[in-house]
Amino acid sequence: MSKYLILSEPIKNMPWQDRELGSKAPVWRYAFNPIVKRNPVEGIARIFNSAVVSWKDGTFIGVFRAETVATLPHLRVGRSDDGIHWIFEDHQLQMVDESGKSWNPYYAYDPRVIKIDNVYYVVWCTEAHGPAIGVAKTTDFKTFVRIENPFIPFNRNGVLFPRKINGMYKILSRASDNGHTPFGDIFLSESPDLVYWGKHRHVMERGGNGWWQGLKIGGGPAPIETSIGWLMLYHGVANTCNGYVYSMGAAILDINEPSKVKYRCKNYILTPEMPYEETGFVPNVVFPCATLHDPLTGRIAIYYGAADSYVALAFTTVDILVDYIIENHESVGRDSELGK
Repeated sequence: MSKYLILSEPIKNMPWQDRELGSKAPVWRYAFNPIVKRNPVEGIARIFNSAVVSWKDGTFIGVFRAETVATLPHLRVGRSDDGIHWIFEDHQLQMVDESGKSWNPYYAYDPRVIKIDNVYYVVWCTEAHGPAIGVAKTTDFKTFVRIENPFIPFNRNGVLFPRKINGMYKILSRASDNGHTPFGDIFLSESPDLVYWGKHRHVMERGGNGWWQGLKIGGGPAPIETSIGWLMLYHGVANTCNGYVYSMGAAILDINEPSKVKYRCKNYILTPEMPYEETGFVPNVVFPCATLHDPLTGRIAIYYGAADSYVALAFTTVDILVDYIIENHESVGRDSELGK
């Protein structure tokens, strides 16, 4: 039985691979990565930075970032029996507004999918006179109803929490600019209805003692509710003499006031080291967007984009990861305070 409990629905048929005997890595890669390679569908050059959730009868469904051979990003639905081998629809995900009229974004990338009260919300970076956060909802992954953007530009890395907290929806985001943002902290906002957003709070700042997150940070998958707090995976970016390097980090937020950081790991938990992470359309990128997590076993599967070219998979357990975060905790700035 796990020392720390995951508070979510059990997942059947969850993809899994044990850690190598003798390894002390907090997160380990699937031996047969990448699970989605280049040119996976006719006319599509790359699929990466994508979101996966458990679906019906032990199957899985996801919303994937796909880029055409003209390098235009859009969203596309994929389905899988095992969470590893994927079949993608032959068309772009179509969205309508709440009156049923077509409302497709000009571009869309880096989706997250979050289930709240039997509704699945897709959150992505959209075009709204500059990059902004888009939100759509679905119950069947066939009809996607787009709702109003929560914020004005410029903003990226919108991530909803998987339930209301104190009666309010909560979303993580990172203020940005119109380009390849050379700055950024993680913020939290709340809403009673997914329309009106306020009580903006600072959650975490970039930096700390390590350079791996010195330039900017941003939310990753939907936070995982556990008995010790919200387990949050995120990406941190270093600015090197050879360009940006994206790594994966982890922290634990207060369960009732997630603008307070309880523990923050000073080390990255995964960084570009494999050829499919170091070499690609954008080299040196590990970008987490989704997790599957099972409360019965404590297992966590992490889906991440690799080098803006592939979808890859990694694994951990709640006990291994939480212990690693606590053992390597560092306090950064005012992260532990209420982020008013």
